[in-house]
Amino acid sequence: MPNHYHFDVVMTCSGCSNAIDRVLKRMGPDVSKYTISLENQAVDVETDLPLETVLTKIERTGKEVRNSSVVDTPLI
Repeated sequence: MPNHYHFDVVMTCSGCSNAIDRVLKRMGPDVSKYTISLENQAVDVETDLPLETVLTKIERTGKEVRNSSVVDTPLI
C-alpha cells in the first residue's frame, strides 16, 4: 500500500502550484496520486517513494516546505 505524505508548502500564486505539479508529474508512475491546494498551501502525495525523496523534489522548485508528515489515511 502506498504512503500518503502531507506537505505544508509556501505558494503565493498559480505559478508556484504549477511548478510543483510539473515536478510531481515527472516522477511518473512512482507517484500514484497527488493533490495541490494553493488556497490551503498544501500538497498531498501518494507514493511508494520515501518521504525525503518527495520532499527534496518539492524543495528543488524553490518553494519553502514548512512541514512534512506521514498521514495514516489513503489519499482519496
